[in-house]
Amino acid sequence: MAQEGSTEKGISRIDSGSTHGWFVRGYKNGKTFSKLFSDMKCGGSDKALSLARTYRDKLHEELDKIASRPRGRRIAYRDARNSTGVLGVCRTRKKGPNGTVSEVYSVTWRPEPGVQKCTSFSIKKYGDKQAFRLAVAHRRRMLRDIYGPGIFRKIASHVQAASETAGE
Repeated sequence: MAQEGSTEKGISRIDSGSTHGWFVRGYKNGKTFSKLFSDMKCGGSDKALSLARTYRDKLHEELDKIASRPRGRRIAYRDARNSTGVLGVCRTRKKGPNGTVSEVYSVTWRPEPGVQKCTSFSIKKYGDKQAFRLAVAHRRRMLRDIYGPGIFRKIASHVQAASETAGE
């Protein structure tokens, strides 16, 4: 029999208050499918676990038959840690190969899932305002290349909706 802390994939033990049983979960296309097998209703923990395993196996067979929806890329609209006001652009210090430390505006973007790129613009070379402008322009160019020109309308409408919700 599986005990608490065991590795029954998709099955977990619940012993909380008056609830005691085995909980089965499966996921497909962003939806969760779940069912509790109560020790009391199933005639004990061993029987409940056996029924949970059978249900889990059948659930996974059914979920495997459902075609997977293609997942779109998630777009971040805000980050509480951002201090420049532009996501993907931050002011930081960069250590060069000779050990010198310089202030830069760093730009990051993800051209494809699992891949992150970055570049930076020197504040010493361009001045604070120009380095920031160059960083923002580069970030916008990368977003346009990745998501298409409609991305800025999408971001603006999302930000507006979020601010309206916060104002309620």
